[in-house]
Amino acid sequence: MESKAKFQSLPEELQAYILSFLPYRDILRCQSLCKALHQTYISSSELQYVVELGGQQLLPVPETDPDNHISIFQRLQLLRDRAYAWFKLDIRSLNFATITIPEQFHHAYMRTSARRVANGHLCLWNNREDSATVFPILPKASQRTIKRDWSPSSLRSNPNARISDMFMDPAQNLITVAYANTVDPFQSGDRNFYVDIGALDGGGSHPQAAGQTFFLLELRLPGYENGLIEIDAYYFKLKGLGRHIAFWRALSIGDATSTHVRDLWELQIWDWQHSTICKSVLTDRLERDEVTDFCFLGHDKLVIFSCNLELYSIEDMSQAPQLLACFMMAVPVMSIWGAECNLPMDDSTQPLMQAQQMMWISDPKQQLLILSLDSSRATFVFIISTRIFFDPGFSEGLATEIPWTDWGPSNSRAFRKPFQYRLGVSGNRVLTMEEDGSPHAPEFRFHVMDFSPLAVERRQGLGRAVKEPSTIEITDSLESPNSMEKMTLTTNLPYVEVVLDRTFSDPFDRMWIDMDKIYLYAVCAPHCFHHV
Repeated sequence: MESKAKFQSLPEELQAYILSFLPYRDILRCQSLCKALHQTYISSSELQYVVELGGQQLLPVPETDPDNHISIFQRLQLLRDRAYAWFKLDIRSLNFATITIPEQFHHAYMRTSARRVANGHLCLWNNREDSATVFPILPKASQRTIKRDWSPSSLRSNPNARISDMFMDPAQNLITVAYANTVDPFQSGDRNFYVDIGALDGGGSHPQAAGQTFFLLELRLPGYENGLIEIDAYYFKLKGLGRHIAFWRALSIGDATSTHVRDLWELQIWDWQHSTICKSVLTDRLERDEVTDFCFLGHDKLVIFSCNLELYSIEDMSQAPQLLACFMMAVPVMSIWGAECNLPMDDSTQPLMQAQQMMWISDPKQQLLILSLDSSRATFVFIISTRIFFDPGFSEGLATEIPWTDWGPSNSRAFRKPFQYRLGVSGNRVLTMEEDGSPHAPEFRFHVMDFSPLAVERRQGLGRAVKEPSTIEITDSLESPNSMEKMTLTTNLPYVEVVLDRTFSDPFDRMWIDMDKIYLYAVCAPHCFHHV
């Protein structure tokens, strides 16, 4: 009691300053202890701002422009308005800003990754013609923008090369192209792959890159001491975040006699600002019907899905990624033929190309990883909190298998959705489109969800708080329903959901949430891109 009395004898401003160093949950506990501390809390915009940031799982950004100072009180109001605006989104009253997609990018064969929204720009790539474009969706005077078109074949410097994949990052003025030195990379035979990096705005070489052409490390595997021959490479993924670029490919290899043939996947990672030579490589056997995807988790971690979720450290780029932990999944692998890891982190790890001062960014340790697994009849969507990958009890050098029951139910929410179901995600917010109507006259509505703690704890009448566990069936859809025992999966990561009023006759093909804006892509003619 004496210590409490001494603390409360301090000036209220000093009490608030001391309390501001506590985690936001501890501040809330302190203000509930007595009337005096509660008064200190409600009188301090600084304490309320700390709580609002923590509850929305955001990090503050220090001011860099003294001429555009924004007070803590103003920041607090803007932050609260941001939270309420998400749930009060009124699609009926909004006017869509519609952009027509150029004709060469209409085709259905374009990969999902060939359409991307990043930093207010739309990035498109026609992977058959090797044409591409990038342009600002709704440019503003305060925004630095990039607009550039590539005609067929102009993306590659070697006429005898075929592009395997490409990646554009407007925030870093970066374009990355992976290619093979043969006319057709799907043609059998030995060939070399390269990755080129340049300036997205057409300025030639990127000023921060270690070079223009980046080289893959030669494969060396046990059992192939007399020589390893690449027989075929048939699937490719190129991704980047911050200073890292990663090229994944599935390939068949054999020895000189072609009697020892097997399939494997290979992931090569570069620190593109410091070296053109790859020293960080992962390889593993690729079983029949196995699917793999990966995503970066901040600057020093990598998550790979291959039957299970494997967490790697890429902090030391002079060696292969180091396995930290393997998080076991609970879906029958035999039923899955497509996988996509979606973890947008542009707003929390990369410099933004705009003059306006950012006041907060997403906390990379408190975001959502979306894992979509496609089976023959349904898509299993796992919304996973990234906090589990930063938990010292799970992720610090254990390199062990962690059963699903130890980590999955309390750190994820699983849904069984229609085939090839997709959604938009940013930070702790998720946007989905659900069918709502009769099978003969289907209608579709938007559902907005927020998985941040404050949204769940103080919903204040907005939407439906889902705190109870939910169960889905995960029976292998490739088998007859009567040939095996029904399998179910229960998860309970809390969230708040609001169903919007406006209905649509057709669903949107893709949805993105980028810098507090919503972008919708419609594949029906005319091919349009909508901004909300």
